[in-house]
Amino acid sequence: MTTFTDRLRPTIRVRLTLLYTGLFVCAGIVLLGLTYLLVQNNLQQAGDPTPLNRAFEAVGPASKAVGPAGQAAPAPNDTVTVTASKVEGFLVKGREDYERETLNALLTQGGLALGLVGAAGLGFGWLLADRALRPVHAITETARRVARSHDLTERITYEGPRDDVKELADTFDMMLGRLARAFEGQRRFVANASHELRTPLAINRTLVDVAVRRPDATDDVKRLGESLLVVNGRHERLIDGLLTLAGTENAVTDTGPLDLADVAGHVLQQAAAEARARDVTVDRRLCPAPTAGDPVLVERLVQNLVENAVRHNHEGGELHVATRGRDGWAEVVVTNTGPVVPPYEVETIFEPFRRLGNDRVRSDRGSGLGLSIVRATATAHGGTVTAAPREGGGLVVTVRLPSRVREPAAIKVASEQ
Repeated sequence: MTTFTDRLRPTIRVRLTLLYTGLFVCAGIVLLGLTYLLVQNNLQQAGDPTPLNRAFEAVGPASKAVGPAGQAAPAPNDTVTVTASKVEGFLVKGREDYERETLNALLTQGGLALGLVGAAGLGFGWLLADRALRPVHAITETARRVARSHDLTERITYEGPRDDVKELADTFDMMLGRLARAFEGQRRFVANASHELRTPLAINRTLVDVAVRRPDATDDVKRLGESLLVVNGRHERLIDGLLTLAGTENAVTDTGPLDLADVAGHVLQQAAAEARARDVTVDRRLCPAPTAGDPVLVERLVQNLVENAVRHNHEGGELHVATRGRDGWAEVVVTNTGPVVPPYEVETIFEPFRRLGNDRVRSDRGSGLGLSIVRATATAHGGTVTAAPREGGGLVVTVRLPSRVREPAAIKVASEQ
């Protein structure tokens, strides 16, 4: 389940873009700092006050006035000295102002230029990150198509340079090849096991049935034959459940549009006799719940839910079956009365051959594979199945499959006794 924190986490493309832009801006800042230091050093060397001081020192002796008697006149010399000092101060101040304005202009204009170039680098980084991740996107899209269509023959066949992405694509293709071979071997095994296991049981059932129907068969032989037929039937159901479970865990390829309301109505008609025999009241609340899937497997899913609810009920109990479409899902909810189910044992009933309490020794209620087949079928169709204890005893099982429509239709309610 995706949390709010996971939604806020940036994608790898965003992280690469920020990394590229950050490196570019850092390099620009370093370059601007070095330029600032170099310009400052050049300005200081160009504005060295030593030549100016030497010029004013030469002006001092030359400006001395000689009197008529060969004596120097000090007043004019003092005036020239004071004027030279003022000129020197003005020049030094002007040079400092010029250096400060030049460096400030360098920082301001350089900062603006760096910001504009950084913004452009952000856009180019976004495009470059997309180009760099394009092979990874191709791998992801292929994996998504394989997951949806269950076509393990599809390959990426990346033709890029021999780098990390090429190695990843080749490894993924090799994994798909091994999975294809494994699933093909499993399908062959299921087909062979179906033939090898069902044939002897069918022969045994025929032989026992012939022996029981013989005119000279005694009562003991008939009772023994009936017991053997019951045991043989249980073995057939067990094998059928195992094969269905093994086949359901594979890919579902034969899919088509169907409505869970129609499937549930058909299953309830078939289970009506057994429900009446156990004095279980059936209440149906069926509204259209269109989905897509294998009709045989989906019917088996609903059938297992209904049979489980009828057989694990008590005399005079209730069974409620509802279908609906909600939030992009097609749901079927089966609720039954019965023994109290501890919350900590809810998850264990979906495991093969697991039953509540000491019910493992009871063989008249099934082989212990019903809910395991339900979960395997729902998972193969991209759905989910959840169970919760019902208040007062019993269980509430909800199966959700991807819907073909988004808006639910009107509810049709009917009751069946």
